[in-house]
Amino acid sequence: MKIRELSIEGAWEITPQQHGDPRGMFMEWYRFDKLAEVVGHPLRLAQANLSVSARGVVRGIHFADVPPGQAKYVTCVRGAVLDVIVDLRVGSPTFGRWEGVRLDDTDRRAVYLSEGLGHGFCALTDDATLSYLCSASYNPTGEHAVHPLDEELGVEWPADVPLLSARDDAAPTLAQARESGLLPEYDNCRRFVASLGPDGMSHSTGM
Repeated sequence: MKIRELSIEGAWEITPQQHGDPRGMFMEWYRFDKLAEVVGHPLRLAQANLSVSARGVVRGIHFADVPPGQAKYVTCVRGAVLDVIVDLRVGSPTFGRWEGVRLDDTDRRAVYLSEGLGHGFCALTDDATLSYLCSASYNPTGEHAVHPLDEELGVEWPADVPLLSARDDAAPTLAQARESGLLPEYDNCRRFVASLGPDGMSHSTGM
């Protein structure tokens, strides 16, 4: 597989090598060792999610408190989406920047985003199906959202009328989230990621 670092620190695009013949196709869509080489630590697998979305659905922008945060390894197993990573870390040189990667069932790419980054996507097809590997289990009190249509973020969603959940539609703007202290701090995120040991868990007494 090929792993390419994106323009936002802590985010990577993974392109697998597909092996096909008249019977079908085989590939490695996740490699513990290959990802750990570039990320600096293994991904601790705490939870796996599957979401199915109709065309035009936008989910996100979601993020979690750091620590523990929630790193994600995301791929599209059916259909296609525009996957969007947003730097929500206050103090980051790319704060407020977003980058989009097309994930589909043709190239079968994946993205990895580390703790502190925001994540969302827009379904480009009906029944677009995403599979997530997550470093932490769901914690409703520690998970938040920024409005995906916030003009300050300026995400170019490929949907004429994005379909949002009630939660996402009520989410604060980036400025509101920052003013209320919801957003993670860049330095805290870097320290937490640096503290992750060989099992993907924090071994720092300061965290």
